[in-house]
Amino acid sequence: MFGKSYRLKSFIVISIFLITLSPLNASSFEEHLSPDGKGYRSDTNGWIYLHIEGSPYERGFQHGYLVAPELSEILKSLKYLTLEETGMDWEFFVNASQDVILPYVDSEYLEEMKGIAAGAQARGVNMSWQEVLTWNAYLELTGYWWPSVASAMYSNGFIPDVEHCSAFIATGSYTVDGRIVMAHNSWDDFQIGQFFNQVVDLDPNEGHRILMQALPGFIDSASDFFVTDAGIMGTETTIAGFNKFRPGEVPEFVRARKAMQYADNLDQWMALMEKKSNGGYANSWLLGDAKTGEIVRFELGLNFSNITRSWDGYFIGYNEAVDPRIRNLECESSPHLDIRSPMGARQVRLTQLMEGNKGQIDVEAGKSILADHYDVYLKKENPGSRTVDGHYELDPWEFLTLPGHPAYQPKGAVDGKVADSELALNMSFWARWGNSAGMPFDADQFLDLHIQYSYLRGYLKDRPAEPWTLFTSRQD
Repeated sequence: MFGKSYRLKSFIVISIFLITLSPLNASSFEEHLSPDGKGYRSDTNGWIYLHIEGSPYERGFQHGYLVAPELSEILKSLKYLTLEETGMDWEFFVNASQDVILPYVDSEYLEEMKGIAAGAQARGVNMSWQEVLTWNAYLELTGYWWPSVASAMYSNGFIPDVEHCSAFIATGSYTVDGRIVMAHNSWDDFQIGQFFNQVVDLDPNEGHRILMQALPGFIDSASDFFVTDAGIMGTETTIAGFNKFRPGEVPEFVRARKAMQYADNLDQWMALMEKKSNGGYANSWLLGDAKTGEIVRFELGLNFSNITRSWDGYFIGYNEAVDPRIRNLECESSPHLDIRSPMGARQVRLTQLMEGNKGQIDVEAGKSILADHYDVYLKKENPGSRTVDGHYELDPWEFLTLPGHPAYQPKGAVDGKVADSELALNMSFWARWGNSAGMPFDADQFLDLHIQYSYLRGYLKDRPAEPWTLFTSRQD
């Protein structure tokens, strides 16, 4: 825990240290503060821990200032990779965000993003607030809005691969003490997923305090693993094949942040999330109330949503909607019955793991479940696209062809996170960077083996094996 006296001493020492550092040298010391002495950052086991507080602009400035080196790297990647992977350049999406996203962003969050840009600029990073906005909306713009536009403009519209993550939430007779256990790992293309290594302790001047995983520069979680001081626990998995988008409504990242910050209970959380939804980044949300032990699966499409509640059971996340209306009417394809697919296989394996561990699920069991490498199609240990700890980079995709899934794609789980009710009520959770099982990823070795991805050289980072780390909101 870091008290006020420690932070003041740190500020004095680090202020002297900063005089001798170049604007972007953030790796030369373990702890440092924002200029106002309120925000601070530490780096542990591959993670960036970021505390920010205060008014929207204040906390935004703290954020941008403290992660300026990462924002510089992210902006460089976006300017190169966006064209390579969508056919349209970064500036196209920056311009589009002014029409598609900006009019539907609350002034509070716009001020926070302007603060992020100003903080980064104070460290010498030329990132505009319009680019911060576009970065926050990147998943929605490239994965939902642009495909709907591209299909009308070009003969071969951009088809994104939007499935991400494995997750579960359990309570009652399924857990050791009857209270909630929640676990999640983030799947993404490594060139984006490698930036998911941030844990944010957000203490706003209004609303609830939040501890969440996020990306540098994001005002919401995006990977969506969080706890709030209202006792709300939450995570999600993306609905694969979802292809609906409604312009003129509120972006997902705004709704998600507002729900985390202002909801006092699960019903309010879901109401805020559903209000004026544009359909972007459609997810199956797994939510829990750490105070009561209730858990909820909240599936949110565009025209349909579904809520299932339990005080004794579990819900799993494997990138498919359970609701047949969302699955059949709002998704392009649904291989949920095909265990050759990542979705079908994990539906089976996660169910096996939940039932096989009934009454024994706790934080340690959650860590083991997230690291599971059993392939139900091949009936053996086989890290790949069909395992809970996903490894597309190891998978030749020889048994099933799905759009957007080339062999040995550099994609998969880049982390693991677990919390139970007690941890959530103490604003804490466990996290592991790299992937849930601790398998290292060597970027150069991968690219030497798979030269078809050589366009990523210089944009893929190593992820060495890291231990599980406990993160806690640092109360003053």
